[in-house]
Amino acid sequence: MDYGLGVRLDRPFQQAVADVTAALKEQGFGVLTTIDVRATLHDKLGAELEDYLILGACNPALAHRALNADRRIGLLLPCNVVVRRDGDATVVEAVDPQTLVTLAGPDGGLAEVAGEAARRLAAALASLPG
Repeated sequence: MDYGLGVRLDRPFQQAVADVTAALKEQGFGVLTTIDVRATLHDKLGAELEDYLILGACNPALAHRALNADRRIGLLLPCNVVVRRDGDATVVEAVDPQTLVTLAGPDGGLAEVAGEAARRLAAALASLPG
C-alpha cells in the first residue's frame, strides 16, 4: 500500500526545508514540530544517517473539523512531512491523509476532511519546482 505523496527536488537540503515550509504555509499548514532524526540517532545511538527531518504539519481548520468528527483522530495528527537528503537531491514526502481514514474507519465524516487535507498537501508539493 502506498501511503505517501512525494517529490524529488534538485536543491540543497536546507533550501528545500525552507521551501517546503513556505509551500505548506500557502496551503494553510503550520509546522508544529520538527524532529531532526539524523541528530537524534547520532546522539542516542552514534548512528550515521543522511539529513532527515520530520515536520509535523497542521492545518488548524482541518484539524478542528477532524477532531469534531472523531476525537480519537488526534492519535494520527499532525500530518507528517519528511524532508530527506538523497545524494545531491532532496526528497519530500507527506503522509496521504486518505491512509489515516483507512485506519480510523470510514464513518464519522473524516473522509471529506482527509480528502481536503490530501488535496492541500498535494498542492503544496506540486508548487515546489523540481
